[in-house]
Amino acid sequence: MYSYALLEKNCHYLIQEKEGDPILLIKINFDTDYCVYVSKYLDTTVFEWRKKTDSIFDILELLDDKKMKEWEAVYNDSEDTFNYEEDDE
Repeated sequence: MYSYALLEKNCHYLIQEKEGDPILLIKINFDTDYCVYVSKYLDTTVFEWRKKTDSIFDILELLDDKKMKEWEAVYNDSEDTFNYEEDDE
């Protein structure tokens, strides 16, 4: 078992919070003595506070800047696919 205390600020990770959970892409945005402010990239970005002692089942990977740019291109492209206006006629 791991915890949020192991994760570094301004870094992106692929994690599983609990065994059998889907893999999540997260970023640690800010940390205090006892908590971290996390972005979770789901269908939309969710921001939440987590205790540094909260457990993580597995930290699969730390993503470097190159991988994040590749992911952002795919993510932004998929958002544009669903971002259209319907004709009022």
